[in-house]
Amino acid sequence: MQTLAFDGRTGAAGDMLLGALLAAGADGSVFDRVTESLPVRFETERVMRNAIRATRVRVVHEDAADHDDEEGAHSPSHDHGDGGHDHGEGDPHDHDHSHGGDAEGHGHTRTYAEVVDLVESMALPEAVEADALAAFRILGEAEASVHGMELEETGFHEVGTDDAIADVVGCMLLLDDLREQGVERVVTTPVRAGGGEVTFSHGTYPVPSPAVVEIAERADWSMRGGPIGTELLTPTGAAILAAVAEGVESLPELRVDASGYGAGAKEFEQHPNVVRALVGEAEGGLTREGISVLETNLDDATPEVLGSLQETLTQAGARDVTIVPTTMKKSRPGHLVKVICRPNDAERVARRLAEETGTLGVREHGAGHRWVANREFGTATVEVDGERYEVAVKIASDEDGDVFDYSAEYDDALSVARETGAPVREVVRRAEDAVRE
Repeated sequence: MQTLAFDGRTGAAGDMLLGALLAAGADGSVFDRVTESLPVRFETERVMRNAIRATRVRVVHEDAADHDDEEGAHSPSHDHGDGGHDHGEGDPHDHDHSHGGDAEGHGHTRTYAEVVDLVESMALPEAVEADALAAFRILGEAEASVHGMELEETGFHEVGTDDAIADVVGCMLLLDDLREQGVERVVTTPVRAGGGEVTFSHGTYPVPSPAVVEIAERADWSMRGGPIGTELLTPTGAAILAAVAEGVESLPELRVDASGYGAGAKEFEQHPNVVRALVGEAEGGLTREGISVLETNLDDATPEVLGSLQETLTQAGARDVTIVPTTMKKSRPGHLVKVICRPNDAERVARRLAEETGTLGVREHGAGHRWVANREFGTATVEVDGERYEVAVKIASDEDGDVFDYSAEYDDALSVARETGAPVREVVRRAEDAVRE
């Protein structure tokens, strides 16, 4: 399986991820979709960081284009956001903006709802829009949790300005381009948060900042402190990774096809201020898929409604639906409905579950993961009494293509059995044997 792997040992900021994705082979022409909607431009240059050649991306606001550039990736940037943070080793962080020509902090600041409206108006590819909205929802939920507010009331400061939106949407566009080139999976090693203290409009806090901690709770990957005493992981960088990347403890076994480094503005004495991205073919194993688990208890659903949930919830995005008989309060018989779906589909599936059943509440167990086989279908030709019939067979394999299971489609086998009078299990056996051979 073609895999994009981020090396998180030097943290992450939005513009550094932009540089890493470009350096790993993504096509920068996709930025046109951003510049058509926002008054910004992307400036790219090759720089050296501790003797490593890397790609630096700056988002420049047209209103500030005539200013000198002072700071960029890994430089002070957010009231819970970034456009890249100044990781001057041991320096305190001022999260107000004084960034010269960079777009950081430039443009209209927006609420979460306004950011959603803007992203939806950009005519992005469906997958790009979904990933961008997922990142902003993670940011919004983190802000809302920190400040004790409702999500829709949450006001984005720097993460709602043009540069932060350009960082997030730009990264998702580049990722989509790599997916079109064959990337199927995105992973990151544990992400370094740095250390020391960070100062922004609400005061001075220890690193990681409150928003980064909240985002890490929602992410599949793990976070670690150090290795230097300054902030390395920004909320925007964390949210982008939380939206798209699975966590792995170390880089997976890869046949590397491409690699690249995204640079921050500052140079540290012992640590190259870069994010590394590698693209290659992963070896073996099942596919790790992020999921959410939804469930609700029902004590008044009719058999017809329960029977229809497989179809209606699947249409809404469910990957699996299970209905378990149970006993509820006052010993009434009831049913537990459990639904597996992608995290991005959870809200839509929960709404459909409520509409179909009338339940007053749906629980979400959060985004975990499951290991799934690669699945494809073959067609078996089964001969019964001299006549030939076709039966679809599901073939399960690992990432290397090693097959470990064959499963004939029951409806096809049942149709053949009814027409010929042969036992269903005999039709299933013959179909699976035919594909296996």
